[in-house]
Amino acid sequence: MPASPATPADSESRRSHPWSVGRSEATGLNVTDRAATAHTDADRAVSPVLAVVLLVGLTVCVAALVGTLVFDQAAALDGPAPRATFSIDAAGDRISIVHEGGDAVAVGPLHIQVAVDGEPLTHQPPVPFFAATGFESGPTGPFNPSSDRDWTAGERASFRIAGTNAPALEPGSELTVDLFHDETPIASLTTQVAG
Repeated sequence: MPASPATPADSESRRSHPWSVGRSEATGLNVTDRAATAHTDADRAVSPVLAVVLLVGLTVCVAALVGTLVFDQAAALDGPAPRATFSIDAAGDRISIVHEGGDAVAVGPLHIQVAVDGEPLTHQPPVPFFAATGFESGPTGPFNPSSDRDWTAGERASFRIAGTNAPALEPGSELTVDLFHDETPIASLTTQVAG
């Protein structure tokens, strides 16, 4: 029996309900065939999104790798931490450190941490400095910004702790001064405060 030609009403019905159950007379596809076709199109739409996500992820990984290499090269240019020996003495409110020998120490990357009887000072000395919170003005040697930027063998550096800093340097207290080149410890010095 020949198929009857589609009427405009039938075509309109199919347009308003493209996924209705039954067989399409115009295409000969079952509804499930149309659904499969639509699902495949949706899967194809996901592929570009996945490609973009993977590309962004790869870009972030490459950027992190390049950043790490650049920072590692910058650290390598600074070279290893200097090797030097120091001696320390403290009397009253003054702390003096002598570079006894070894490599010259650049003052710019130098950090100092001071503790009295195991308790860190409230205000730590920045180096170099002239006036700093918790310290008397005018440190000597390479701790003073007007001096040479390298601390070499035989040079004495000193600074005085102000009465506004705590704990105070009392006679008989144990004083510990740790020296760091950037973040690398280069010396830990201990002495007893003289009267």
